[in-house]
Amino acid sequence: MKKYSDKYKSKYESCLSRVEKPARYIGNEFGSVHKDITDDMVTFAFCFPDVYEVGMSHLGMKILYHMMNERSDSVCERVFAPWDDMEKEMRSAGIPLLTMESCLPVRSFDIVGFTLQYEMSYSNIVNMLDLAEIPLMAADRTEDDPFVCCGGPCAYHAEPLSDFVDFFILGEGEDVNNEILDVYKQWRGSGKDRDEFLMSLVALGGIYVPKFYDVEFNADNTIKRFEPNRAGIPKTVKKRIIMDLDKTFIPKQLVVPFTETVHDRIMLEIFRGCIRGCRFCQAGYIYRPVRERSTDTLLDTAAACIANTGYEEMSLSSLSTSDYTNLNELIDGLLDMTVDKRINLSLPSLRVDNFSMELLEKVQKVKKSGLTFAPEAGTQRLRDVINKNVTEDDLIRTSGIAFRGGYNRIKLYFMLGLPTETYDDVRGIAELGKKVIDEGFFSIPPEDRKGRSVSITLSTSFFVPKPFTPFQWEPQDKISEMENKAAFLKKNINSKKIVYNWHNSDISLLEAVFAKGDRRLSKVLVTAHELGCKFDGWSDFFDFDKWLEAFRINNIDPEFYANRRIPYDEILPWDYADIGVSKEFLMREHKRAYEEKTTPDCRSACSACGAAEFSGGVCFE
Repeated sequence: MKKYSDKYKSKYESCLSRVEKPARYIGNEFGSVHKDITDDMVTFAFCFPDVYEVGMSHLGMKILYHMMNERSDSVCERVFAPWDDMEKEMRSAGIPLLTMESCLPVRSFDIVGFTLQYEMSYSNIVNMLDLAEIPLMAADRTEDDPFVCCGGPCAYHAEPLSDFVDFFILGEGEDVNNEILDVYKQWRGSGKDRDEFLMSLVALGGIYVPKFYDVEFNADNTIKRFEPNRAGIPKTVKKRIIMDLDKTFIPKQLVVPFTETVHDRIMLEIFRGCIRGCRFCQAGYIYRPVRERSTDTLLDTAAACIANTGYEEMSLSSLSTSDYTNLNELIDGLLDMTVDKRINLSLPSLRVDNFSMELLEKVQKVKKSGLTFAPEAGTQRLRDVINKNVTEDDLIRTSGIAFRGGYNRIKLYFMLGLPTETYDDVRGIAELGKKVIDEGFFSIPPEDRKGRSVSITLSTSFFVPKPFTPFQWEPQDKISEMENKAAFLKKNINSKKIVYNWHNSDISLLEAVFAKGDRRLSKVLVTAHELGCKFDGWSDFFDFDKWLEAFRINNIDPEFYANRRIPYDEILPWDYADIGVSKEFLMREHKRAYEEKTTPDCRSACSACGAAEFSGGVCFE
């Protein structure tokens, strides 16, 4: 058919011999879905705004890709950001952005959807739209253009992308994506215009359409007014959520890449949400309340994935794996089906306060995976401020278990620049690292010390105040202060057994700007694209000077977004989204942080955050 012509396929394939990693682009992987597209199908291009190896590690893409392809009346094909060498080949040959499965132009699809996992991918979204030959601005699109949508965690605070996106999906795609496809089928051929389709989507709930809201700014650049501009549009958009995860779509036939990916394994999602309430963690709030999959469902899924993929590793996916209610029962069941097949079982996201030798012995049945723990702060005072609810004794005890269990190296993760942080807190990270090293030495029996040496990798990132957390009103440290703290910490690490790594402060600033930014930043993104910005999460490409130039050209000060304390009564750019956690609760938690008071986890006591409305009562009895 003319609309779905693959006229670019031969030219596209001829480029592969001239690029670094052609396996990123060839498609046809085991488990991929190929359909004969007909005019009556709804076509959805699922775009991941990063390179193939990163995108194919994302569980959400795997779920929604297979879910939409289960329908006979729709087709979903994958799209990834081509690496620089491939993009140059494509632009030189006049090849637009194409889908993986059919080598079809992305612009020929009905709906083009991006997942927003990380603010530093925003420049890639602009670049991919440009490469796809889709008008950048939603206002410039006509009846012949696709609808551009975005979902994922950043959709809750995505005003910087509002000029480019027709609609945002707030919440879990399994709950709403099929409804969107149904509405599109009804609208197509009806003679109604694009706005009428968008109005129909709004009626579904969980859909934010930026053009249906007007924003007015004060002279000081704060928001004066943020209001719907037509009848029938809600003032806030409540997220869509699935309470019974056993009833959600779970793919059991996965796409198996030809090339190694970042997470080259089966990912078994055991629950969503988190009970802990760390005050810096956006995911812990936007995914509330906690919902677990049953052990039987997980074991059935695991067995099917093992049979259908051939992967040699399985990872349990969640925000805090060791908080799964029936973890020991689940692990025992998984080991029964993995040990004989030599499939490694890994447990990321483990906490230092509920780690045991029994758990360690189980996960080492096939091979020893790396162990990473995140104390986040170097002193108990600051851990109480951020509501981490772990102690130094927890970390020392857990480290001893790991070293006695045969580990010679563990990784520890901290943040610099947390609210109320002092240089004593920074020094505390170095001192805590030294205590872990000492514990490693003394926990090993004397007869086993010969030939064994323990070490730790200590990593720090810089605090980014994220929307929908108790710290959303906080300023971020300025770049000079970030770098001073990292240098101070490095100076205080005196052990050669500690390797210290830290995150880029320039990238952290930009992450804060686009996390807390408003829709005026759309023009900065356009300018940055024109200056060549893309793949900003990669050191190979990130160019901070270009970004500063983009801000200067548009007369926008990035420090206004990143380095300013926001008063409670100020209208926030993300106030359009209702995640179920009340702003009043976040304010209470913010005040408790400055009082250095902790809040118990959700299983210990309900803190009345508001998320219980989704379950019709309290989250935990």
